[in-house]
Amino acid sequence: MPIVESTYKPPFYLKNGFISTVYSGLIRRVSLKQKRERITLNDGDFLDLDWSFSKVKSDKLVILLHGLEGNGQRPYITGTAKLFNENGIDAVCINFRGCSGEDNLKYYSYHSGETKDLKAVIKHIISNKTYSEIYLKGISLGANVILKYLGEEDIFPYQIKAAIAVSVPCYLTGSAKELHTFKNKLYHDRFLKHLLKRLKIKQKQFPESLTTDAFNSIKTLTDFDNVYTAKAHGFEDALDYYMRCSSLQFLPNIKLPTLIINALNDSFLSPECYPVKEAKNNPYVFLEMPNYGGHAGFIAPKNIYFNEKRALEFVNDNT
Repeated sequence: MPIVESTYKPPFYLKNGFISTVYSGLIRRVSLKQKRERITLNDGDFLDLDWSFSKVKSDKLVILLHGLEGNGQRPYITGTAKLFNENGIDAVCINFRGCSGEDNLKYYSYHSGETKDLKAVIKHIISNKTYSEIYLKGISLGANVILKYLGEEDIFPYQIKAAIAVSVPCYLTGSAKELHTFKNKLYHDRFLKHLLKRLKIKQKQFPESLTTDAFNSIKTLTDFDNVYTAKAHGFEDALDYYMRCSSLQFLPNIKLPTLIINALNDSFLSPECYPVKEAKNNPYVFLEMPNYGGHAGFIAPKNIYFNEKRALEFVNDNT
């Protein structure tokens, strides 16, 4: 499919990727009423789902997946949910294991390639709700999960119609390297601080799985993935995890209309995260590469972000 020419043109003072990323992550606010549902998974663990609804009864739903250490209350989630609700579409955010404000029960949790929980939520919704149209939208890590899911499955529930992936690090090895560069040190350190805070809780709960020495050896995000993510989730090491879970390799297999929006000034993304060849060779994959927007920072008037409007447009085009 030809590359989509982006129309996103922010004011000059918002063209800086760092400013748009930080503002969107730390300053933006969105007011939204949500209702929480807890579901039990087959392994005895749980997931919390945050629902918000259209004012009129809807047969359409968007499932939202957040990024690393995010949750259902982050503005990049609630902004999309609110816009969709205002346009007659219900929304539900999957809080990944341990991200809803309460630590999950198992030593393992979530990662960039974990799709089993997404499948479980989709099955739960289809079994208990009456939605005839379901759409998927993910940001960053959540976007990689969606793309991997779409590319590794041969058959989907007929209700799933389209997907949107925003600021997606579809080549995890490259993104990991970018996050360890000096330009991203503030982001790197912030992510690591939050991850270590939660891992410390797990270390106390599961001392047989993570020694104090191993915990203290974690100085970088790659260390974290070597010590925890890989070992807890069945990978040899961080590199094996990155290679096996990068959604880039799954893009040729996608058979559902899918929009990818990656800003060219996103400092988290390596060159491989702009899958031009894959988009051109797959009629189902649409790639939009705005010059600006940073990482999930597509600021636009009236507090409705460009990627949120594009997601709604894409959904309406594929209804």
